[in-house]
Amino acid sequence: MSNSDWVSSSVPYVVPRAQGEGDAWQDEAAAKGGVGSQRIVRAGEVPAPTEVAALLSIGDGADVVVRQRVIYLDDQPTELTDTYYPVDVARGTRLEGTAKIRGGAVTLLAELGYTAHRVREEVSARMPTEAERQVLDLADAEPVLCMTRVTLDATGRPFQVDASVFPASGQRLRYELEPRI
Repeated sequence: MSNSDWVSSSVPYVVPRAQGEGDAWQDEAAAKGGVGSQRIVRAGEVPAPTEVAALLSIGDGADVVVRQRVIYLDDQPTELTDTYYPVDVARGTRLEGTAKIRGGAVTLLAELGYTAHRVREEVSARMPTEAERQVLDLADAEPVLCMTRVTLDATGRPFQVDASVFPASGQRLRYELEPRI
């Protein structure tokens, strides 16, 4: 399956799922005739990268829990996503492990009392690192899109940062807003 005209919504990735519902990525891929999967390549505590620390409003280099994933479409790597959580949110939870979480991390976070009340996304483009080029099987001159998503709770506290990298070719970003008047 080609992702040449792939348009997706961020909403399923920030809203908890009902018991027994599948994975948001698997559902999205299946709706478009493909098979979505992911592999968690690393999980655990690490010092927060500078940008992540700023987005989570924690001290530079403070420990965070990270889950690093390779996302696949029809067994082809299509995205790299690192998701970061403050240690007081994720330490001692399944977020520290590489096992799949039933209902996804967003559902687990909701069970822990953390739900999205505001989400900020920022998208930029750049050339990939050599490691990104190899994992995503990109041509030498193919750029990537980078999306950073910050999820905040009802008090305005950021409790999750997603940093995603995916091939720029064939991607289209669409955002729908519902202004309050």
